[in-house]
Amino acid sequence: MGTDSLYDRGTKKIAKNTKAKIEDYKIISRKGDTTHVDTTLTIQKDYKFNYLRRDYFELLPFNNMGQTYNTLSHNMSSQSMLPGFGTKGKHYNYMSVNDISYYHVPTPLTELMFKSNFEQGQLLDAFFTTNTSEQFNFSIAYKGMRSLGKYQHILSSTGNFRFTTSYHTKNKRYHARAHMVTQDILNQENGGISDEDLVEFENGNEEFIDRSLFDPLFEDAQSSLEGRRYYLDHTYQLKKQDSLGNNGINIGNSIYIEDKYYHYTQNRNAAIFGDAFVTSNLSDKNTFEHFYTSFNAEYNNKILGELSAQLSYNSFNYGYNSLVILNGQTISNRLKESVLSFEGGYKHQLGPVELKANLGINISGDLEGNFLDAQANYSINDDMRATARINLNSSVADYNYRLYQSDYLNYNWQNSFKNQQTQQLAFDFHSNKYGALSLDYSTINNYLYFENKEQQGVKPYQYDGTVNYVRAKYEKEFKFKNFALNNTIMYQHVLDGDQVLNVPQLNIRNTLYYANEFFEKALYLQTGVNFSYFSDYNMNAYDPVLSEFYVQNQKTLGNFPRLDFFINAKIQQTRLFLKAEHFNSAMTGYNFYSAPNYPYRDFIVRFGIVWNFFL
Repeated sequence: MGTDSLYDRGTKKIAKNTKAKIEDYKIISRKGDTTHVDTTLTIQKDYKFNYLRRDYFELLPFNNMGQTYNTLSHNMSSQSMLPGFGTKGKHYNYMSVNDISYYHVPTPLTELMFKSNFEQGQLLDAFFTTNTSEQFNFSIAYKGMRSLGKYQHILSSTGNFRFTTSYHTKNKRYHARAHMVTQDILNQENGGISDEDLVEFENGNEEFIDRSLFDPLFEDAQSSLEGRRYYLDHTYQLKKQDSLGNNGINIGNSIYIEDKYYHYTQNRNAAIFGDAFVTSNLSDKNTFEHFYTSFNAEYNNKILGELSAQLSYNSFNYGYNSLVILNGQTISNRLKESVLSFEGGYKHQLGPVELKANLGINISGDLEGNFLDAQANYSINDDMRATARINLNSSVADYNYRLYQSDYLNYNWQNSFKNQQTQQLAFDFHSNKYGALSLDYSTINNYLYFENKEQQGVKPYQYDGTVNYVRAKYEKEFKFKNFALNNTIMYQHVLDGDQVLNVPQLNIRNTLYYANEFFEKALYLQTGVNFSYFSDYNMNAYDPVLSEFYVQNQKTLGNFPRLDFFINAKIQQTRLFLKAEHFNSAMTGYNFYSAPNYPYRDFIVRFGIVWNFFL
């Protein structure tokens, strides 16, 4: 891999502060986990060079950048007891509280990320942070994307603005962090292409190689999600640890306010969604306001370990501006709920074994819920470590499951669902020599899902049986001189409940590449081929009105290979990426889909750059 340094290959210095090391440029998560800026070029960086800036091995993107993603696997562990807003198809690029990082840097740091897209637009993520003093840091960032797309009426436009700040006193007993985030995600919706046009697509009709010639199901709808959040947390060291590292006491408080809305509009009602109250200018808009505050305390003792307790209060306001009366049923316009919760945590190192546990319970208010997450990490030797984990969770259905209003008659409901309950046992093994293996087994009771039963419209349902679901994933890279083969293989199987939870049994990614340094180590180069594949299964369908995926058991899709050829390079602190994506699309058959009626991406060449500046 390329050297991670503030200097180039033995020539001139990049950083003006010659004492600064790359490890001093710290990235701090909400939970206090600290990493540092990484300017190396690895194959994992190639996997993360995308719109989400993370490896989406378990996700399948739609045709245009900025659209939604189909899910190829599900992690059923959770430490949340609270309902979400819903519209999950819109939230892949929506940054939550835990997605925001804080920084501490010895010199100003800038990162620019650019990537080309699918016609008329680009993706740009610009970030800057600096410490005005040892005690105070701020950062400002904006990720903007616009892409017209290859099909008609599928434009995407998104923006994520982030501002963070952190401060600590000179004696480091008081720490404060805050952030402000505003986000907007807009998509034109076309419903995919018709079943009649799918025949032309799969036959590879040359007349339709220009995908803009396909007539989509409609060309007059769009959906948008917008949100903003203000966040503050601060802690005070009430009692310092003694010379042996015992009896330290910290107290803290967190507070944030978030409001967001989802809006679906359409010029005329589309027959595929059923009848509507109106025939033109359809407009569905639901709003969501969330207030959160918590008070916590933490006690550290070398013998007993780290103990924490937290009391939190959540208030939710979700709904619409009017009542709906349909078939003699009155559907209310708003759900206002609040809940008081307790959470506790424990962490302790006993020789080679690290114990961690977190639990939570809603103790009063309108919502019931609880969770328990416990794990033991065992360091076998310097190379091998293993983790065993159990997760139990009971949580309330998202708000759009319980209340929804629309100008479309089929999309109006008010439900009272039981809590979804999940239990998961998991085991992980990691070794640089032997690879990484993860296994988990989940059971889900009262499973919540969307389905279009008997073509009566997509609606939420609750499964009255038990879903049993097992996954196994193995990752290993083999190297020979300057060649490497990176492998990721996942096997999964739904033992019970496969009519409501559909996943491909096999999901594979293999990357064969060559890497070497050139021009007296001034250039580090990677080039190779990436192969991705998942087996066929009843792939979930997408509903643009709800911005949700729903279960369907009529169409089996998948079983198509994806081959990418790439050339990546690193020059000083700059990483360059060039990729011929899905170059086999015309050779292996036009049977590739991201969801029913939504074809996957054709062959395209795209490029991009990630550039760090250390001043």
